[in-house]
Amino acid sequence: MQNPYSEIFRAPGSKGFAAAGFVARLPIAMAPIGIVAMLSQTHGEYWLAGAVSASFALVNAFLAPQISRLVDRLGQTRIVVPTTVISVLAFAALIAAANQDWPIWTLFASALLAAAMPSIPAMVRARWTEIFRDRPELNTAFAFESAADELVYIAGASLSVGLSTALFPEAGMLASTLFLGFGSAAFILQRATEPGVRPAEHGARGSAIRLRPVQIITFALIFIGATFATTEVSTVAITEELGQPEAASLVIGVYALGSFILGIIIGALNLKMPLQRQLA
Repeated sequence: MQNPYSEIFRAPGSKGFAAAGFVARLPIAMAPIGIVAMLSQTHGEYWLAGAVSASFALVNAFLAPQISRLVDRLGQTRIVVPTTVISVLAFAALIAAANQDWPIWTLFASALLAAAMPSIPAMVRARWTEIFRDRPELNTAFAFESAADELVYIAGASLSVGLSTALFPEAGMLASTLFLGFGSAAFILQRATEPGVRPAEHGARGSAIRLRPVQIITFALIFIGATFATTEVSTVAITEELGQPEAASLVIGVYALGSFILGIIIGALNLKMPLQRQLA
């Protein structure tokens, strides 16, 4: 049986942007749990750690679609460069605020600015779409991206917590910030696969959230996101309570491993079932 994943990586430039995109998206998993691991150790209060992490996640969820819309209108490079610079500098300020015991408001302010972090997974998928538009390989590419997202939660969340508990509280956030900076730079430097700017279609200026299918999917994903967030924070708290904080990275990794394996299998099956039934 032919490996469908080997087929998609035969496209010129696909290995490069997929690898760079994987590194650049690690902060999606590393940053929220890294903030919790960092602040719970430097300040000793989980309510503060959870509140700062939630503020970052919620604002990023609000800003990401707006930033992605600008990407569609102006191109990936013109938007990713300034937003990445802002996010990297804000994360650096957050690390300094935690380390130097700056006022509490500086933690929230830097976390809110860091939320300008661009949505790398969306831009990677846009490149796949440009290569395999209206071809069956696109489904395989999207399945691979879903599996890669799960792998990010295995490697990212586990690495972030592991570094913070094994080295020093800020280690996970420091690594996350470096991955964001270097990964985004490597991704943007690959201009050959960057999609061209497409003019907006007539009558397409309305918000996508007004579409009923998008509303249904968003409603479902809110609860899925809540599951990820509460599981990660609870894992850190429980393992610390049990006197084994270093075990949190292993527990989080095993939790995400199941989803990763399932994503790889489903992507290779090439199911004919309609997408709405697969979602159900």
